[in-house]
Amino acid sequence: MQDKTFLMIPGPTPVPESVLLAMAKHPIGHRSTEFSAILKEVYADLKWLFQTKNHVFIYAASGTGAMEGALSNLVNAGDKVLSCIIGNFGARWANIAQSRGAIVEKLEVELGQVINPEDLKAKLAQDTNHEIKIVTLTHSETSTGAKNDVKTLCQIIKEHGAISVVDGVTSVAAMDVKMDEWGIDVLVSGSQKGFMLPPGLSFLAASERAWKVFEQCKYPSFYFDWAAHKKAVEGDTTPWTPPVNLIVALQTALNIMKKEGLENIYARHERLAIGLRKAVRALGLKLFVEKDENASFSITSILPPEGISVPDIRSTFKKDFDIVVANGQKSLKDKIFRMGTLGYVSDRDLLTAVSSLEAVLKKLNYKFETGAGVKAAMEHLFATK
Repeated sequence: MQDKTFLMIPGPTPVPESVLLAMAKHPIGHRSTEFSAILKEVYADLKWLFQTKNHVFIYAASGTGAMEGALSNLVNAGDKVLSCIIGNFGARWANIAQSRGAIVEKLEVELGQVINPEDLKAKLAQDTNHEIKIVTLTHSETSTGAKNDVKTLCQIIKEHGAISVVDGVTSVAAMDVKMDEWGIDVLVSGSQKGFMLPPGLSFLAASERAWKVFEQCKYPSFYFDWAAHKKAVEGDTTPWTPPVNLIVALQTALNIMKKEGLENIYARHERLAIGLRKAVRALGLKLFVEKDENASFSITSILPPEGISVPDIRSTFKKDFDIVVANGQKSLKDKIFRMGTLGYVSDRDLLTAVSSLEAVLKKLNYKFETGAGVKAAMEHLFATK
């Protein structure tokens, strides 16, 4: 049926109609007093969402742009960077650092696993001269659905004296991320995830400790320059021409989030993700991230049943129900499929997705107890409402 596509992928995610309507308005001047008033409100609300007293910059870029904006303002050639890698996006930090001339060390685990805090302690203990300047982390690894204990890891990094740089692309606005309380030095995210917007904006906040490192950066980025963005934020403006309509839509999305409240946002994402995991188990399927405590509340990775391919599952979802689920990436391509419970997603959407999953599996001749997944999801939703 036309215009009924539903995205259950890690991003882009569903967008509220009021946000779409805000984005559809005629553009206003980006140097106008009207737009400055919008920016002033948005900048304040972003601090609330990031749970920080620090400025939050808005970049006209994807989440990867904010990642580059982080390291291109911190790294000098020859600096030592430790990248903690639990998947494709953790590896991206290492690639960006190397592109800036950094000497990169890696603490890498098997896909689907998370960083053990004791392993990070041991790795940093080897750095007896405290040469490691920056440690990069992923909170919610989009490629696997694994979730690092960022709070504990950042405490370890701070105790060592290094700067923590965290990818919160699929966690900010969906999972609890207390930037200041947890001691996160740099935190980035992107609009097409929990922010309930189309792609096109990314966000970055930096601590006072990170700013001191920025001041020693010999060749900071021009476009992503922290100093230029700080000056702009304090003047309720932007350093360069912004995507005006996306920022107007961001204002609406942030108002929706404020009305729901942070704790309710986090609780909703958790109950939907756990509900999906319970449904998957009830159907006899295996989860790629086995332990719930290590699982993201934004994205769930699922192994296909024996004899049924991921492309067949995805194509049946799309053809029969106009629901889009994601494939695995790189070495996980065609080995897992990923279902998002991220952003503008509700109980109704979860039950629709689970019942559609059952129908897809039934059509592909997988044997299971019909209704088992829906029953498990409903029981969980009713128990946690």
